[in-house]
Amino acid sequence: MARRLSRAQDGRPAPPVRIVHLGLGNFFRAHQAWYTDRAADADQWGIAAFSGRSSGIGSELARQENLYTLVSVGPERNEYRVIGSIVATHSGTDSDALLAYFADPRVSVVTMTITEAGYRRDDLGRLDVDDPDVEADVAAVEAGNLAVVRTGPGKLIAGLIERRRADAGPITLVCCDNLPDNGTMLSVVLGDFARRAAPDLIGYLESEVGFITTMVDRITPRATDAVRQAVQDEWAVDDQAALATEPFSEWVLEGAFKGPRPAWETAGAEFVDDVVPHELRKLWLLNGAHSLMAYAATIQGHGTVAEAIADPIVRGWVEEWWDVAQRQLPLAEDVVRDYRAALLERFSNPRMRDQLSRIAADGSQKIPVRIVPALVADRAAGNSPLGAERAVAAWTLHLRGRGAPLNDARADKILPLAEGGLADAVGNVCDFLEITDRDSRASILALAKRMEG
Repeated sequence: MARRLSRAQDGRPAPPVRIVHLGLGNFFRAHQAWYTDRAADADQWGIAAFSGRSSGIGSELARQENLYTLVSVGPERNEYRVIGSIVATHSGTDSDALLAYFADPRVSVVTMTITEAGYRRDDLGRLDVDDPDVEADVAAVEAGNLAVVRTGPGKLIAGLIERRRADAGPITLVCCDNLPDNGTMLSVVLGDFARRAAPDLIGYLESEVGFITTMVDRITPRATDAVRQAVQDEWAVDDQAALATEPFSEWVLEGAFKGPRPAWETAGAEFVDDVVPHELRKLWLLNGAHSLMAYAATIQGHGTVAEAIADPIVRGWVEEWWDVAQRQLPLAEDVVRDYRAALLERFSNPRMRDQLSRIAADGSQKIPVRIVPALVADRAAGNSPLGAERAVAAWTLHLRGRGAPLNDARADKILPLAEGGLADAVGNVCDFLEITDRDSRASILALAKRMEG
């Protein structure tokens, strides 16, 4: 008979809460929580996690004292581990609990996976001050109503105001979303927010708050009934919060922590002086290939990454994109070659079942950082960045209803780009992405016509 998870059965008492995490999603549970659980000082670092867009998993976790099974899905067999680093889960609307954690001197680290869209940035990468939700949060903070904020930046600013009020000591913010130079990005967004809502907080941000730039890498598909059934059949555990991930994992961090942190390096995390080469390698080669397949391969009828990469046509598209990216990466040829080979092996794992529709979400935030920089640089260098241009063409068709269903936080803004004839749509998308080169625009249109078929 399958057993339920419990702290008594697990044998490890819950560690004290010293980390707050925003975004209780699968990737966080397979990555940051996994690293914390495996750190040498795991018994000292518990996580209080707040849900993001949905709160369904929180109730399942609460029923089993926030323990869950992480399934590492290899090409031939599964490996199982019970993760115990999360000790409290809360709804994303539980502002009172969030403020209380920020005011607790024992809490010294805040991590986040709130997706690219969660930082509420405009087209220039600054805080989108015209966003109605941002406007409402700015007004609330100005009025001192910290418990009613709803956006990611608003919650962080409210928490930091509460921490300063409590004189709870320095704190470090660790962004774990797929954005280049994400530590600087976060400091810019919070600085913009503070200047509007709480100007006296600027000095505190500079002196008492650390901002860490990170590169995170672990493919984590949506949890499925099949995964939960495998846990029950092979592990004899009835775990409705179980999830699957790939065996590979990487976490690279740059920056100075203002206070204590877990010994993540003992679990395999790497602390470096310059994260940019690692960041670009992953963002372009892995995430860029994912986005290309999410839009182009779904037009071909493929549903998962493994199905797509098994198609010689799609694999050829991915290799063409990688050729573009490799020419612009500040890395040795052998390093990129080995990473490409490893990615093909990871993508080809048929047991992962990573859905392209999941990857396709929020393309308006992803294409500008995963594809466009290499496209523009490669064209400026006198090359023909066909692999990158195909990704933009496929995204244009995605906006026109082809391939994966549209799921984008900026849908109201980007859907009008695709209206009218195909030539008009391509022109509008290129304007949005700031692709000005005539040859690239003509190539994108030709590729879109061919793919539209």
